[in-house]
Amino acid sequence: MKHKKIIVTLLAASIISGCVYGIYRLGTKQAMKAAAPMPDSAHSSVESGQGGGSSGKRVLYWHDPMVPGQKFDKPGKSPFMDMQLVPVYADADNERDDGKVSISPRVQQNLGIRTVEVIKENLTPLLAAVGSVSYNERDVALVQARSNGFVERLFVRAPLDPVRKGQALAELYVPEWIATQEEYLSVRRMRGDAALGGLVDAARQRMRLAGMTDSQIRLIESSGKVHPRLTIIAPIGGVVAELAVREGMTVMAGAPLFRINSLRTVWINADVPENISAQVRSGNAVEVRTPSLPGMAFKGKVGALLPDVNAVTRTFKARIELANPSGRLVPGMFATLNFSSKSLNDVLMVPSEAVIQTGQRSVVMLAQGNGKFIPIDVEVGAEANGRTEIRKGLEAGQKVVVSGQFLIDSEASLKGTMTRMSEASAPQDRQAAGPAHRGEGRVEHVGQEDITISHGPIPSLQWGAMTMDFKLPANGLSKKLAAGDKVVFEFRPAGEGVFEITGISPVAAPMQHKKGKAVDGAMKKEKHGHMTLHQHGVMQ
Repeated sequence: MKHKKIIVTLLAASIISGCVYGIYRLGTKQAMKAAAPMPDSAHSSVESGQGGGSSGKRVLYWHDPMVPGQKFDKPGKSPFMDMQLVPVYADADNERDDGKVSISPRVQQNLGIRTVEVIKENLTPLLAAVGSVSYNERDVALVQARSNGFVERLFVRAPLDPVRKGQALAELYVPEWIATQEEYLSVRRMRGDAALGGLVDAARQRMRLAGMTDSQIRLIESSGKVHPRLTIIAPIGGVVAELAVREGMTVMAGAPLFRINSLRTVWINADVPENISAQVRSGNAVEVRTPSLPGMAFKGKVGALLPDVNAVTRTFKARIELANPSGRLVPGMFATLNFSSKSLNDVLMVPSEAVIQTGQRSVVMLAQGNGKFIPIDVEVGAEANGRTEIRKGLEAGQKVVVSGQFLIDSEASLKGTMTRMSEASAPQDRQAAGPAHRGEGRVEHVGQEDITISHGPIPSLQWGAMTMDFKLPANGLSKKLAAGDKVVFEFRPAGEGVFEITGISPVAAPMQHKKGKAVDGAMKKEKHGHMTLHQHGVMQ
């Protein structure tokens, strides 16, 4: 009885142990199955959205983020890097990669992206230019010697000395005047002859011919004395721009002595860029400021746009004449000018910082709602007060990005580059498919449309050894292949990251001699006396 109880107890313990072990083995198999990688076909079905997925998005293609231009139609290992291909999902309302950029509201807030509305308003363009102050060449006096003489005294001794109108400049001794003045005074002392009036007029005329002015002749008549010295006075006020005499010099008639430039008015010679010269016209109002006189603004008008272009700076010269009653504007001063032009009514305006200048085109980032942005090429016009006119590309009421647009533009440019690369790599025919490449490897699997080959390095593509799928030609394989066959194959890129087999042949291993040595090639004579070399066991 006691033995029976022991046997029953052992039997029950065995049954319980077997059940526990069975449950443990079943759980282990399920865990290993869940951890095992999913086959390519199943993975592709889930990722592509045909069989559903956690994301619920359709996969457009797979790619290597380090080589974004190549696209693959199924997941797997990248042929370029030691990493798995990454899926690229389609947007809910956009199946194609057309340059749009989607940014979540949270990321927009982190990037500080701000948008403003495109509006219509009036614009008065302000055209800016730089220039310098120079003398008014129309307000110049040139003092010359009217007769031969000697410089006895000089009252202005250095260039750029200021002078007043009527101020004495120099005193000359003129020997020629002595004879003409004495003749005139001798004729006037004679009286009682009616014919003497003609002699007096002739003597007065000879004094004029000697270089004396009417005021000097009247001085001779009133004083009755000879005045051989001439005092030269300044005809206008200004500065002595040129001084050509010194005391003791002998001067000839017509020799320049002084050049006096007036400072009542000055010229501003502005360098107007060639691209805005068409908007500058004679009579346009100009506001001039100079760093030498902060806080002061001078008003003037464009006097002329000179018909001369600087070949180096590509600028026109605009001449502005300004009144200078206090004489504070002097030649050589740097000046900035703002030209006012005709007002524009009801033009599309955006902040100037919203426009991205790329050198050849102008781009703005247009907000389309739901976190989507797209780059738009625009034609810009005049600019004033931090706002730019938009002539083409936008409409009133649209919203453009004014902060963070450079980050969005860089992402859009990357997408556009990827699209162009994929379009350029898509072959139209066999000739456009690109050059052929050659490799050797072993067949791993043969499907209806593709073949999997473990191949060695491909030097022409700088590929290392790897296992990858190739698309079979449309006419199928010329020879039957099976897994494990060693082959030599040629292939071409077929677009979208796919490579197509263009030729494939099996390679048989060399036959071994019974004693373990390879059979040497034998020379065999053909019918026509030609000799051909055959390798036993290597014929394809």
